[in-house]
Amino acid sequence: MNASKGKDFKSYLQQLEDLLHEYLVKKAPALPGNIKEAIVNFAPWITLVILILTLPLVLAVFGLGAFLAPLSFLGGVTAGTNYILALLLSGVQLVLEALAIPGLFKRARSAWNLVFYAALVGAVQNVATFNLGGLVIGTLLSLYLLFQIREYYK
Repeated sequence: MNASKGKDFKSYLQQLEDLLHEYLVKKAPALPGNIKEAIVNFAPWITLVILILTLPLVLAVFGLGAFLAPLSFLGGVTAGTNYILALLLSGVQLVLEALAIPGLFKRARSAWNLVFYAALVGAVQNVATFNLGGLVIGTLLSLYLLFQIREYYK
């Protein structure tokens, strides 16, 4: 029974991917080819540099977050839960993006999928923390760029 549930989840992700492809590639204005090529060539390097530069900050935030998490409940159960959920989802997103970097250099479709999943986790985080601006602008922009360059990953 678990295998069918996993397959159902994969089919939902595929349906979502097909729907996003329809609206973000076929119906949206396309980026010029040279811009797409530049994104594909430079995005892995930019991601790697940002990951390396922010690693000490990320480790500090997670360490400080673990220390302050019990105190976050002083603002109420909802505030504490949102804080912990945001930390966990940020961690998942960071790990997915870090795992994708080697494949992005090779233009592997599996790496594109990891970045897609990271964008979806970011969308869930924006919903969970009631960040409407990040959900609409950030998620939509990242998904648009991601789907514009999808054809480069095999």
